[in-house]
Amino acid sequence: MKHFPLFMAVDGRRVVVSGAGETAAAKLRLLLKTSANIAVYGEDVCEDVQRWADEGRIFLTPRAIAYGEALCAAFVYCANDDLEEDQRAANIARACAAPFNIVDNLQESQFITPALVDRDPVTVAIATEGAAPVLARQIKANIEEQLPQSTGVLARIGQAFRPKADALPMGRIRRDFWTRYYNDVGPRALEQGEDTVERALDGLLSEFLGKTARKGRVFLIGSGPGDPELLTLKARRLIHEADV
Repeated sequence: MKHFPLFMAVDGRRVVVSGAGETAAAKLRLLLKTSANIAVYGEDVCEDVQRWADEGRIFLTPRAIAYGEALCAAFVYCANDDLEEDQRAANIARACAAPFNIVDNLQESQFITPALVDRDPVTVAIATEGAAPVLARQIKANIEEQLPQSTGVLARIGQAFRPKADALPMGRIRRDFWTRYYNDVGPRALEQGEDTVERALDGLLSEFLGKTARKGRVFLIGSGPGDPELLTLKARRLIHEADV
């Protein structure tokens, strides 16, 4: 593994994009989903970048990036559609000790951007280290089919409810509570609207507060000819939920 996968905290931090054309705009569409402070440097500003600047969503300086302007940046994108300018921007980032990505230049980049499945706050990242971009897109499409848009809504509501759920003891009871929420109670309640979900969570919590941990159980799963792709959906769910 040549690239270590991680999620970097960017809330309130400065992120720099060198370039203001369509290539830069493609990266900005991703960055605008974050809570970072985005500084853009570049001439020949495209329509989208100018609009985002007018809306106050980015800080635009309509000229090439200068030395020192990547200082304190969490990271830098070099997206100028110009090899020499991208290399110059990378040198500026390096001098400021800021990690940089040169768009479409895997070998000289210090980090890469994976394909993303965005169900904020649930994010799935897929990368092949440049070996098979088509495969990454195929995997992304498969995951998107399995994660409905409601996944993010349920996760946000669940996140806000966690302080209340802390009343449950750690371990099996708490895991069972969240499993019931995400697999059954939450999706059904969401069909009636977001307000219904929190009420459903309150009811589910009341039910679980009076529970004691159930005894352990053993499930025997037939593996057929031994091909893992032939496991049933129920078998896969049991494996994922198992303590051991």
